[in-house]
Amino acid sequence: MSDEELELLRQRKMAAMQRKMIEEQQKAEKQLEAQKQAILKVILTPEARQRLTNLKLVKPEFTAQLEDYLIQLAQYGKLPAPLTDDQLKQILIQLQSRKREIKIRRV
Repeated sequence: MSDEELELLRQRKMAAMQRKMIEEQQKAEKQLEAQKQAILKVILTPEARQRLTNLKLVKPEFTAQLEDYLIQLAQYGKLPAPLTDDQLKQILIQLQSRKREIKIRRV
């Protein structure tokens, strides 16, 4: 075997290993998301889950953080289960009030 053939084999093997790692990572992410959704299904009413789904369309990063926050609260027993839509609205209002408003003044 020549050096070129060996290099080609190495590149193919490396590409196959990278594909396998990516597939495993995607599988793990899907599993994690499924577990997250199962927990949210237990701790939220259908109306609250629908609100969260709608919010996810507009602000996906914020919603991911909110979901993690709700799951943590539920794990520590600080969240009434199931959380109603009105209670979720109150949590959203509290989180929105924490954000600092940025104002730009032109001189």
